[in-house]
Amino acid sequence: MDLQDIRNVAENLRTEVRKAIVGQDEVVELMLTSLLVGGHVLLEGVPGTAKTLLAHSFAAGMDLKFGRIQFTPDLMPGDMLGTNLFNFQTNSFVLTKGPIFTELLLADEINRAPPKTQSALLQSMNERTVTIDGIDHPLGDAFMVVATQNPIEQQGTYPLPEAQLDRFLFKIILDYPSREEEREILARHGRSSAMPRLEDFGLNKVLAPGVLPEIRRTVADITLSDTLIDYIVDVIRASRDHASFDVGASPRAGNMLAASVRAYAVLQGRDFVIPDDVKTLALPALRHRVTLSPSAEIEGLSADRILGEILDQTAAPR
Repeated sequence: MDLQDIRNVAENLRTEVRKAIVGQDEVVELMLTSLLVGGHVLLEGVPGTAKTLLAHSFAAGMDLKFGRIQFTPDLMPGDMLGTNLFNFQTNSFVLTKGPIFTELLLADEINRAPPKTQSALLQSMNERTVTIDGIDHPLGDAFMVVATQNPIEQQGTYPLPEAQLDRFLFKIILDYPSREEEREILARHGRSSAMPRLEDFGLNKVLAPGVLPEIRRTVADITLSDTLIDYIVDVIRASRDHASFDVGASPRAGNMLAASVRAYAVLQGRDFVIPDDVKTLALPALRHRVTLSPSAEIEGLSADRILGEILDQTAAPR
């Protein structure tokens, strides 16, 4: 597919999403980037920052089948994956598919489920396949997880395992809107206390079925120079050597960052990657893949701050 065609699709999708979402331009751009490379996204924000509406709007604009799982402490893996039930008429077991069998899955408040249930997502996120009773069931190449979590609640929540965090392409922090944006939200949505219905916005489908894999193949061929590969490697390895991190970024983090900067370059209208693309995506791609040391936590340091220092101190190619 031609790069201009991809940019047209992206701009059309931005237009459709903005029918429902006010502001959050940076978040929308990161969601688009993830979509173009088939990555999963973790959205973290306080209640009422349109996390659910954002995921639903993307699914509607891309004409992807949308599924939602509300994670709770009593949610079991079978509730999410499905199970084989015995059919007495046919005298055989029949698979009853769970809500994970979709294309864009919203894992709402994912940190409310216990680790056993959270870990049931690992295979589907990594392989886009679910194994039930020893049989593999493919989920399709378009399968994408958009998970949400609330940063201000601790009671009744379970921290996500490091192995699962590493499978998210981005961890995106949703901030409060500006005053002008918040006023527009009230003017547009302030007629009812209920969550707006997606049908009320008249979102149009901007992508024909089957085109998304073609877009992803084109994005994967974008040029990433040897000097930029070295730059990404240097940033990743510097996170492992930094005294404020007990655990640095994994090799998977480097691969995902390399893939995402290609998509980001396309969205910016280029067929090549520049160092600023790496600097822009490094925080959302790495902040959830590093673990602060106890001394850094005592000092009140954040992963974003330390990663910012690493980016400042790592020589970028000219």
